[in-house]
Amino acid sequence: MSILETRETTLETDPDQASRPRRDRHIFTGLRSLGTRLLSAVGVIWAAATFTFLIQSLLPGDRATLLLNQLNGQIQERTAAELAPINEKYGFTDPLIVQYFRFLGDLATGNLGTSYQLHKPVIEVIGDQIAPTIVLTFTSLLIAWAICIVVIVGTAKRNRFFSSVASGLEALAAGLPQYWLGVILLVVFALNLGLFPVVGGTGIGGLLLPALTLGIPLAGFLGQVIRTEFESGMDQPFALTARMRGMGDTGVRLRHVLRHSVLPGITLSGWALGSLFSAAVIAESIFTRPGLGKVLVTAVNSRDLPVVCGIVILVAVIYVVANLLVDVAYTLIDPRLKTS
Repeated sequence: MSILETRETTLETDPDQASRPRRDRHIFTGLRSLGTRLLSAVGVIWAAATFTFLIQSLLPGDRATLLLNQLNGQIQERTAAELAPINEKYGFTDPLIVQYFRFLGDLATGNLGTSYQLHKPVIEVIGDQIAPTIVLTFTSLLIAWAICIVVIVGTAKRNRFFSSVASGLEALAAGLPQYWLGVILLVVFALNLGLFPVVGGTGIGGLLLPALTLGIPLAGFLGQVIRTEFESGMDQPFALTARMRGMGDTGVRLRHVLRHSVLPGITLSGWALGSLFSAAVIAESIFTRPGLGKVLVTAVNSRDLPVVCGIVILVAVIYVVANLLVDVAYTLIDPRLKTS
């Protein structure tokens, strides 16, 4: 028996051996993809940390003088003898490259430093205020998706006039400045109508207006990217087949067309999650809510570098994690993407 015949006989008797090279290629491709994603994640976090460090370090003014004035509650010129202990403690007089590598070394070990102003570990400062910001971020995202789905399912491909009006409203909502929208909502619904607390509400009533401030513009963006796919899906064979089987129009929209049209919105949500977390500073400032927004504003004004860097790095991590979750969501919504 020849070698070729022997190999063919082996493959016929052992099907697993025939599929083993394909499995090995899939494993190798998966590991390579995972490694690429991890390197990209590290690169994003490193770039965010480096940019923040350089911006804060190269700003005009002496950090030791600023820090000492904050400690004493007085704004005045300081002598070299007064500044020496501060410079020694924080290494402000070291060359910038030395400060940078020391900063990266601390970051690699999970040490974000100590707040210059609060004299507490940065991780503790962030941990004390992160919960309200996370609640606001995810509530805004859920509100944006709820508004988007209701408007699209209710108007797309039903009537040309209503569809055009809804599309125009989506474009208008996407262009609304968040700070302007927040002030309008505050004046109308809190000050004039008295339906919501004006300052610092921590319950559902105090959460709704800030969440709408962030969620309405995002709903406009989501509607713009999903509407085209949704209208195209209404004419696809799977939608026509569902109608022929007796399914109602609403059922076709919700069970079939919506599932195939949300992938662009899922992609946008990965970006939006980090963007909402960053924009929470606007809503928290307007509505005087607790959260990282106030902490970040105070840290920037006082040049509290460790706190600023810690929050920026946190936002970068959220961006990275959000994009990984988007990839997982893809395969859950469309299982065909697992093999691609």
